[in-house]
Amino acid sequence: MNIRLDNLTVNFDDRFQLDDINWQLDDSQHWVITGANGSGKSALAAVLASAGEQVSGTIDGVPARVGLVSFEAQAELIERERKKDDADIMDVISEGTPVREILNEDGRNPELVEQLVTMFKLDSLVDRSFRKLSTGESRKVMLIRALASEPELLVLDEPFDGLDAHTLEMLQQYLAGLVETVPMVMVLNRFDEFPDFVTHIAYVDQGRLQLQVDRNDEQAYNELYQLLHLKTTDLEVPAADPENDIPRLDPTQPLVRLNKINITYDGHRIIDSLDWTIEPNQHWQLSGPNGSGKTGLLSLITGDHPQCYVNDIFVFGFQRGNGESIWQIKQFIGYVSTALQWEYKVGTGLRNVIISGFYDSIGLYTKATEKQKQIADEWLKLLGMSDRADTPFNKLSYGDQRLLLIARAMVKHPPLLILDEPCLGLDDMNRQLVLALIEKICAGTETSVLYVNHHPEDQIKGIENYLALEKRTPEA
Repeated sequence: MNIRLDNLTVNFDDRFQLDDINWQLDDSQHWVITGANGSGKSALAAVLASAGEQVSGTIDGVPARVGLVSFEAQAELIERERKKDDADIMDVISEGTPVREILNEDGRNPELVEQLVTMFKLDSLVDRSFRKLSTGESRKVMLIRALASEPELLVLDEPFDGLDAHTLEMLQQYLAGLVETVPMVMVLNRFDEFPDFVTHIAYVDQGRLQLQVDRNDEQAYNELYQLLHLKTTDLEVPAADPENDIPRLDPTQPLVRLNKINITYDGHRIIDSLDWTIEPNQHWQLSGPNGSGKTGLLSLITGDHPQCYVNDIFVFGFQRGNGESIWQIKQFIGYVSTALQWEYKVGTGLRNVIISGFYDSIGLYTKATEKQKQIADEWLKLLGMSDRADTPFNKLSYGDQRLLLIARAMVKHPPLLILDEPCLGLDDMNRQLVLALIEKICAGTETSVLYVNHHPEDQIKGIENYLALEKRTPEA
């Protein structure tokens, strides 16, 4: 078996769409598809059983006999049985199809059916109407039907849900006995349910197959665990320290208002008469190619640009040029950039890196309060790094360093968090980690996020305002 999905786009009743899927499976591999709720993982599994309307691309190599277990397939079978009542005449209510008949439909191996019925402890139920079964019992029927079809491919969508501990252990052992003969694709949410025989993991997000991980790649596997932790955990962004001394802003005033601002270098106008307002609790994505003025625009906001005082700029309650200091401006801003990461070359532990955000310092040179330590530990828990609280920062991977610096910038809950190209230099896995953390911040705080990148199409859930700059051609 060699299944190939090339640039495959599939529509599911106009409710959901899988986009541009590229995936290859062979008969020596056993896959888990995972991702957050609504990400499309069940849809991707269902495609292997011919579900959905193919819009473009190709799918080849799917075997003729696919054993499918899913909530959708279970619901379809239950609905089929219900429709038999609608077809009855003379007000005679049908008892419905017996379990035994449903198990032996479509030429399934009767000996294997009987063996599996005993294994799943359904012997006393085979003569009962299928629609009189409990949800867990009907789930077992679906599993027996799939396993008894002698499939060339098993597609199991959350096969362990609703099973008691004994049945769960039995099913895992049975599946382990099939690994040499039947390739499997399973949809699972929980890492602790991944069977030992799984060889590869596919991560789906927003209808796209974002990542494919070989389980033997320990670093990539651990990063995927961390990503799913961020995507699916119920943990919220830790609260601010109530003793935080950032002054309160007037909620009726914008955080930033730029009025017809201009930036000129060597006689060449980079930005011309730009109006831009950032309101409290408003998230923005700032995009544009190199040379379009993104960095200059940010430095006008932070107060680092020499042309601040020749422009009409209102930030955090201050009209620039009226005697305010740069530190009065910066106290309201959390900032993360590649340049900051280059500068943050210290061996302090991860807890202290986060705490240093309370003091806007590189490294920690002040004794932390117990409350600050508690908040830092809550951030580490959110990031899935609790076991590394004392690990030196300079021993982390590049991507984990970026996550820590975002937490450091957020620890004070600044009114504005500026993330300047936060995914620059990151591989796909670490990019997904950073984007997941940004989504968490957008959803769970009152901090306005300003996400800066090159590509306007690289959108983040929770960010609904966009400013795209264009590179201006020098005047003749």
